[in-house]
Amino acid sequence: MLKQKTIAFLGAGSMAEAMISGMIQTEKVPANQIIVTNKCNQDRLNMMKYKYGVRTVSLSDLPYEEVDFFILAMKPKGAEETLATIKDLISTNQVVISVLAGISTSYMEERLNPGQEVIRVMPNTSSMIQESATAMSAGANYDNNNAEFVQELLECMGKVYVIDEDQMDIFTGMAGSGPAYFYYLMEQMENIGKVSGMDGETARKIAAQTLYGAAKMIMEKEESPADLREKVTSPNGTTAAGLDALKKYNGGEAISQAVNHAAKRSKEISKELDQVLVSS
Repeated sequence: MLKQKTIAFLGAGSMAEAMISGMIQTEKVPANQIIVTNKCNQDRLNMMKYKYGVRTVSLSDLPYEEVDFFILAMKPKGAEETLATIKDLISTNQVVISVLAGISTSYMEERLNPGQEVIRVMPNTSSMIQESATAMSAGANYDNNNAEFVQELLECMGKVYVIDEDQMDIFTGMAGSGPAYFYYLMEQMENIGKVSGMDGETARKIAAQTLYGAAKMIMEKEESPADLREKVTSPNGTTAAGLDALKKYNGGEAISQAVNHAAKRSKEISKELDQVLVSS
């Protein structure tokens, strides 16, 4: 268990739930040290309390003085109002952690008190099963001890990668959106299995196990994906025939474009969000 700290989630959406689930399932953060709040959805808070045993309160009743780490997990369009609300209710001894896509640490620092520590993180939905790829980037008021605690906290949900903030968009394209690419690939593998007469559930499990095993090989072997690919590809064999088809139909280019387009959209959303927040 981590050194006891009180963590408050400002927002109770799907990402907050995924993070809370990861923390509690690994038993590193006791449920009674997690407070969940949102602006108006009491039904959602009741569900979180019943399902995870966490403390739930309305935003107006949040015991700010008890909290060590505030996790901003509301919709990004609510950031401006939330930052204005908490600014004079928190101290610089408390840390603000943001999972808000598209909102920079500098933007938040400008709207909080001087010296307020802000850490931006981006988990993906696999945190629900402790297999997230999570990016972490500290703001200007970086404190090593707090950052180490946050990193260990995030490791309750999977692997953590400390990156520069200007790499967040490409991280979004790779890891934030990445699970959907694998699900799409699984869909195609499952469908061709069914078309060929295989039971749908069996085809799905075969596709899932194949991708899982390949990913595990990458994580556990000190070899590059290219090296592993070459090892399993015999000249004129079945794998070579499949890879030839991928190359013929620009499979590699499609993957590159998927990541680049997602990263580009991440930048666009950040700019759009800036315009909305500034005008509000």
